[in-house]
Amino acid sequence: MVDTVIRVDDRPRVRDRERTRRALLDAALAEFSEKGFAGARVSAIAARAGVNKQLISYYFGGKQGLRDALVAEWLEAEAEFARPELTLGELVGAYVRSSVEHRAISRVFVRESVEDAGDDEGGIGEEEVALLRRRQAAGELPADLDPAFVLLALQGAASAGLVFPGDVRRLTGLDPGSEAFAERYAEQLARLLAHLGRAT
Repeated sequence: MVDTVIRVDDRPRVRDRERTRRALLDAALAEFSEKGFAGARVSAIAARAGVNKQLISYYFGGKQGLRDALVAEWLEAEAEFARPELTLGELVGAYVRSSVEHRAISRVFVRESVEDAGDDEGGIGEEEVALLRRRQAAGELPADLDPAFVLLALQGAASAGLVFPGDVRRLTGLDPGSEAFAERYAEQLARLLAHLGRAT
């Protein structure tokens, strides 16, 4: 399906519907990553995408709809890599790799957490704690650890490359956005968690 002709800078442009949606999503991801959700402006998103800003409302219902669509994409990706049969170490490693592969949306989530905007949608919760508790019962964690606090520690550990990029470069000599860092760090976290499992 083809949209009607829209005008940007008085130049006619015909856009394919899916290409327009994708351009808006990519532009929104870049803006949210750089400026945060509150700081991003629909006019800047539209300009970056090269379309009329009214198309944001048309396709997504506004800026919040863009964020919701990006979160939905992230959840689809998460369902692919966060498989329940993985060991805890492998699972944390998968999140580390994802934070490099999907660096922009990961930065959006970290920024929102740091800004403490009060929107807990999409964050970790009791369901994730219950899953970790089951892993603990299976011997992957010592019985004297509180799964809620362990989950917080693991979430922080998986985000280290995003939160402390300078420290990563200084301590490891690796680029925190590189596959080399993701692989080495994922392997080290898996070893750490394996040691914890043997302490049960």
